[in-house]
Amino acid sequence: MFIHTEASDTKVADMLTAMTNSRVLLVPKLGSVPASLLADVFVFINGVRGGGPFGFQPDVFDLAPGDEGYTPLRAVNLVEWKEGVSPRELRYAEEVKEAAAKGEIIITLPGIVVNMPMLTWPGGQR
Repeated sequence: MFIHTEASDTKVADMLTAMTNSRVLLVPKLGSVPASLLADVFVFINGVRGGGPFGFQPDVFDLAPGDEGYTPLRAVNLVEWKEGVSPRELRYAEEVKEAAAKGEIIITLPGIVVNMPMLTWPGGQR
């Protein structure tokens, strides 16, 4: 489970606020955080219908608490299935990267950063 607390982009902050019914703060300076300090979140803009912010499959994260390099600050990667490709749900960052390498999807980096900490309960459960 994760939460959205801040975003570097007005439209994204507004969209996440509406989606979660919890205010997501606009923090434009997040957009200037060096890429080396960010993890990735893959957000699907077409494909398999689901609970993601655009109405498609859930987001995919590359790092979780306990992983080396984990950070809650996420560079938004917009994922689009190419025309003529049968979309399928991708559950892991490796699957997203493999689909990109095979030319099945296009990944666009709009330069948006969202603070998306993952919640971890005692015992390490997420």
